[in-house]
Amino acid sequence: MTTQADTAVGPSKADKEKIEYVRSEVLRAGEQLRARHTWLRHQDAIGALILAFSLAGMLACAWSYANGQLPAWACVALVAFFASLTHELEHDLIHYMYFRKKPWVHHLMFALVWLARPSTMNPWARRELHFNHHKHSGTEVDIEERAITNGERWGPARLVMTFDNIQSVLIRAARATNAAQRRRILRRGFLAFFPLGWLHWGLWYVFLGVHAALFVARQFGDPSASAPGWLSGVDFLVVVWIAPNVLRTFCLHFISSNMHYYGDIEDDNPLQQCQVLNVWWLLPLQVFCCNFGSTHAIHHFVVKEPFYIRQWTAAVGHRALRAVGVRFNDLGTFARANRYRGAAAPKTFSVA
Repeated sequence: MTTQADTAVGPSKADKEKIEYVRSEVLRAGEQLRARHTWLRHQDAIGALILAFSLAGMLACAWSYANGQLPAWACVALVAFFASLTHELEHDLIHYMYFRKKPWVHHLMFALVWLARPSTMNPWARRELHFNHHKHSGTEVDIEERAITNGERWGPARLVMTFDNIQSVLIRAARATNAAQRRRILRRGFLAFFPLGWLHWGLWYVFLGVHAALFVARQFGDPSASAPGWLSGVDFLVVVWIAPNVLRTFCLHFISSNMHYYGDIEDDNPLQQCQVLNVWWLLPLQVFCCNFGSTHAIHHFVVKEPFYIRQWTAAVGHRALRAVGVRFNDLGTFARANRYRGAAAPKTFSVA
């Protein structure tokens, strides 16, 4: 079968000039920043320090919650924020930005960022999918984005798939056109999320199921129904580890799946792959995914810049993106199931 990625036309000569302009502007801004702040050249150490800070923050929140010094809602929000930093670290690690020459440290960081975010798939497996995402972003073979609902029509199924990775696997398996495809989706899903993902989502389902059963029993059956003793341990893990990642997952997937275009774009053309999605009312979600909607489009042009540099030079990146016609806050994508066609035509290229 011929796939979209096989037949899509790549960027034109004019588009290649625009792409190179954005890359040169962003890279220049990064080098100028490093020239002013020479400590930024210690990239490995910075990555390790961000990881240590994030894990320490998560553990401090858990300790404070356990000692009654932090309410549950604040613990969930703060841990989700710290976990979002580890997601950006994982993304940088996928692109070999930290400890490339010290594999044992690199892989240790991989393991720790996965432990901090157990709702996600195995990061070593994700690396292959993510490289494919950059090569064929927005096409039929872009499994990474399709798995988080890019290209889906909005409705109950997409909403559930946006915040629950396991339900996404099950819904996609239910839609399979034959038994062999269904088995392949289920097998890949099981392996991708084993073991941490299954532990995370299993604890989440137990938490929801038992508390729902207790509510029903108390409302319509036995008003004295009491929770089993082990549930307090599950409740604690949900507050300090599970619920923060459910929140973080939803925020990231909602932003990411709506800022990437799908289905009617040219293969390997970053001008059409993403929009900048930084409308003000999405700020609460951006907090829990490191301002992803505002900066990820820049990453599609310049892959090898750490996330903290990209945040710092975002103003330069945005100016360059606007100059070449990359779209900003194309909210019509929500109704178009992420299709590129239908929005305003890009501007004429100008660097003035």
